[in-house]
Amino acid sequence: MRAVRYHDHGGPEVLSVEETDRPEPDDHELLVRVEAASVNPVDTYFREGSYEPYELPMTPGSDVAGVVEAAGEGTPGFEKGDRVFATGLGRDHQGTYAEYAAVPIDRVAHLPESVAFDAGAAAGLVSVTAWRALLDHAGLEPAETCLIHGGSGGVGHAAVGLAAATSAEVLATASPDYHDRLADLGADAVFDYARDDLEESVAEYEPAVILDHRLDEYLDFDASVAERRARVVGIGNTQPAAGWENVPAARSKEIDFQLMSMFNTPDFAAVLERIARLLANDDLTVEIDRSYGLEDADEAQRAVMEESFLGKIVIEP
Repeated sequence: MRAVRYHDHGGPEVLSVEETDRPEPDDHELLVRVEAASVNPVDTYFREGSYEPYELPMTPGSDVAGVVEAAGEGTPGFEKGDRVFATGLGRDHQGTYAEYAAVPIDRVAHLPESVAFDAGAAAGLVSVTAWRALLDHAGLEPAETCLIHGGSGGVGHAAVGLAAATSAEVLATASPDYHDRLADLGADAVFDYARDDLEESVAEYEPAVILDHRLDEYLDFDASVAERRARVVGIGNTQPAAGWENVPAARSKEIDFQLMSMFNTPDFAAVLERIARLLANDDLTVEIDRSYGLEDADEAQRAVMEESFLGKIVIEP
């Protein structure tokens, strides 16, 4: 099969398309013919060496949607020809920028017929991250106010849709170019993150739940705008260190701060099954900005880190 691989750490230029052996599914694994894989920033972290990959040479990619080609022992509920989507690969398994991928059944769910393969691949990591952050960790409840930092990003726009599906009041920050589209996805109010009065404007809503993708920038902001006993979930940062300049302000509100990694999800399959129902019922939409072939995976990874767009980038072998 053809697969994107890298043999050493480095920039996007270390990625190349190679002929390699098609994987054989182990027990409790499916062999999936890849129809689409999505591109996430975390893919670049493994490639450049910030995170340790499973092995070298390595195929990147956490998300996949496709058709079951074969099943190993111990895969009840799945058979050849099933449409599926999965996430959580690319860290302790070879990834998904390939024509075939071996997928453990605890990370895969059936993809409804009404959901396109590219949408299924795009939904995986970002929707599971949003679910874990908002529902599992923050316990978002109907009618609560929820602030999504970076609403136009992959996780951000999925979180907007998921929060709206729970009947929360949804606030988001984003570039003005994306305000109308985020409103269509369910945001009740969208703020330009560059506006001078951002903190004062958001504070009027007193969000009970905050999803923060840049803890090193927004810790004090979160403490300032949140209501008492709010829940803040941190999913990312741009610098390794983060801290409060005003600890008493944060302490006085008794805010819960939770850090998380999507890869620690205890049951990917259970969350994916729920995401599948939301997608099938049009209660959740994952936007796709563009698609690339395997041979342009280097450009796809460059774009996901350097360009501004709403939603996701996918690779279609």
